[in-house]
Amino acid sequence: MGGILALVVLLILVVLVALSCIKIVPQAHAYVVERLGAYQQTWSVGLHIKVPFLDKVAKRVVLKEQVVDFAPQPVITKDNVTMRIDTVVFFQITDPKLFAYGVENPIMAIENLTATTLRNIIGEMELDQTLTSREVINTKMRASLDIATDPWGIKVNRVELKNIIPPAAIQDAMEKQMKAERERREAILRAEGEKKSTVLVAEGKKESAILEAEAEKQSAILRAEAQKEKMIREAEGEAEAILKVQQATADGIRMIREAGADESVLKIKSLEAFEKAADGQATKIIIPSEIQGLAGLAASVKEVLK
Repeated sequence: MGGILALVVLLILVVLVALSCIKIVPQAHAYVVERLGAYQQTWSVGLHIKVPFLDKVAKRVVLKEQVVDFAPQPVITKDNVTMRIDTVVFFQITDPKLFAYGVENPIMAIENLTATTLRNIIGEMELDQTLTSREVINTKMRASLDIATDPWGIKVNRVELKNIIPPAAIQDAMEKQMKAERERREAILRAEGEKKSTVLVAEGKKESAILEAEAEKQSAILRAEAQKEKMIREAEGEAEAILKVQQATADGIRMIREAGADESVLKIKSLEAFEKAADGQATKIIIPSEIQGLAGLAASVKEVLK
């Protein structure tokens, strides 16, 4: 009975050991395996079986890109201004073996290396250049860190300056400078706006004066044409009236002659003709010397009708 129990226990132990020797490496991971304390191999994605009591998974490595945000580091610029800069490093493990055996604490090593590299780069730049050269600083730091971390099996993909924090006095001076610059730009824009407004007003007045002069000219031309038309019509009316009066007089004399009127009637008609000629319409009056004679009277009337 005791032997059977021991056999069962032994079988259970064997199963447990066998299960513990079966390892599955997930995606984007790698396992560094040691045998009797020495590096044996690196397991990639998939199913693996280790030798019991001899092999050991020394380190599990994540192959995905990782991000580390380091605390602000004090740096001094070329013009002796102390500021604080915090950086963000994007890196990826390319060699699990070098990562496991290259450096004791890779993250701390990257942080210290980042701080020293940043101090060296900023120490060669002045404050204004530092504030406007983020891309240049990022490129230099990435190149330096990538070379330094290559023996550790780490590739630095990007380095970003998250914040640049100058001293309070420098910040205050920068804010005052920015405020003065904004006020200057505002004054320039206001002056340009007033200038444009003045020019537009002057152009509007000029255009208005031109339009008024043109309108007055057209009005004067229309008035002159109307006055001319009026005078022409009045003259034509007066001429037509004179023509009708003369025609009526001539017709009356002709009718008298045709009726065989005597000398006394002709004299009376002649006097009436002289009366009409003297009403201001005739411009020429001829009075014969012998008004008693019929021949003289006829000649006088004919002269009036000319």
